[in-house]
Amino acid sequence: MSAVEGSDPGTERRRWLVLGVICTAQLMVVLDLTVMNIALPSAQRALHFSTADRQWVVTAYSLAAASLLLAGGKLSDLIGRRTAFLVGLIGFAGVSAIGGTSTNFATLVAARAFQGVFSAVLVPTSLALLITSFTSPKDRAKALGVFGAVAAGGGAIGLLLGGVLTDYLSWRWTLYINLVFAGIALVGGILLLDRHTTKEKFELDVPGLLLVSGGLFCIVFGFSNAATHSWHSSGTWGTLAAGVVLLALFAIWIGRAANPLLPARILLDRTRAAGYISVFISALCLFAMFFFLTYYLQRTLGYSPIKTGLAFLPNSAVLAIAANLATIVFMPRVGPRPVVFFGLLIAAGAMAWLAQLGAHTSYSKGILGPILLAGFGFGLVFAAAFTAGTYGVEPHDASVAAATVSVGQQLGASVGTALLNTLFASAITSYLATHTSTSSSSATLNELAQAHGYDRAFWWTSGIAVGGAVIAGGLLRGGLLADPARVAPVSVPPTADLNAAGT
Repeated sequence: MSAVEGSDPGTERRRWLVLGVICTAQLMVVLDLTVMNIALPSAQRALHFSTADRQWVVTAYSLAAASLLLAGGKLSDLIGRRTAFLVGLIGFAGVSAIGGTSTNFATLVAARAFQGVFSAVLVPTSLALLITSFTSPKDRAKALGVFGAVAAGGGAIGLLLGGVLTDYLSWRWTLYINLVFAGIALVGGILLLDRHTTKEKFELDVPGLLLVSGGLFCIVFGFSNAATHSWHSSGTWGTLAAGVVLLALFAIWIGRAANPLLPARILLDRTRAAGYISVFISALCLFAMFFFLTYYLQRTLGYSPIKTGLAFLPNSAVLAIAANLATIVFMPRVGPRPVVFFGLLIAAGAMAWLAQLGAHTSYSKGILGPILLAGFGFGLVFAAAFTAGTYGVEPHDASVAAATVSVGQQLGASVGTALLNTLFASAITSYLATHTSTSSSSATLNELAQAHGYDRAFWWTSGIAVGGAVIAGGLLRGGLLADPARVAPVSVPPTADLNAAGT
């Protein structure tokens, strides 16, 4: 892609069309984190799997994605981003179709796992295409604002889409719908992205791949295991400990390897490190909020799947507005530090507000206000964190830096749901154990226990957001980013299309 932007109206228009293609692929991948949530009861009835097993329909996707994102980013840099993007789309669509035709639990879980594999290629490739396509600070800020809004709002859109498809068609369409998104992005990718042949020798850091993939797998699996087998089981602690050891070995390895999967220079920059931490904390809190409110709306307030999805739309709308305000208005004036810091504090306030839910708090009185506030806070953070996490990287590191941002998002979504669901369940058990002697009826007691569980989970979420604000605020440097678009321009012939260097 040429370093010159806006020199020709045709190439300018084409670059924004490329952004549309990138965001379509990103939306498909992110909404798959939640689109199956509402469809799970229907899928469970159709395929006859147990309640204990159903979490794996969701977890299989995040396990595979989180474990392989860094490898996907490196593969994208090595084989070319256009090729990686198209392969990721075709693969994602193919396994989605297989999942939709599943006749048993094993096929469905395998399809979800392979969706995660192909998303691990698509996500870092998409973000790398964006940051190498938009080299001017102003245009990149706008593009990252749109991308951040899609990345953060896709979860809520997935809940709405899951409800609509399940109610009016079938749970299988929560998988088939990916063929529509992939088809649109595939046609756009073929027409708009130019071929680019990398000059780098194809070298894959196999030890690094095994260490980081194994470590991330153990971390996500350990937290998921805690949700079903408690924190006291040897499987939980053993797996988490193995994950920590493997990731520690990976950190040592990347400092010594000749061609590491994740160059240490990417992590050692304070700005980027703060971006990765901010994305992790924000995703942890946001997807936990989606998880708990989905259950509260359906089980406590009796909402239908469609009505539940619609209830989250205000959050998505405000989030998109905040993401664009962050990149276009706030970041150019004050830099990322106050945006991330106050964004997480605002989100923490929203979680504390949700911690006031009672046994039958109405949507208008106790939910609408907090999710609007949360959307504003998380929108600020995601936009600023995506910018910070890819700040200052050279073109050959673009996909790996993008993959690291995505690892934070996937890990946050997976770990947050598992961790906070465990705390939720423990709070309910504790409440019931200490209130069994009251005169309340069994039904009333269960309702009060559920409300206590929700409140405890949201208080924890609020505290985690405050901790994230302190850490990110301490790591991020004050002031404006010295050069928000420091990705080195790639020299191409004047007649070459703007997409040449980003594919």
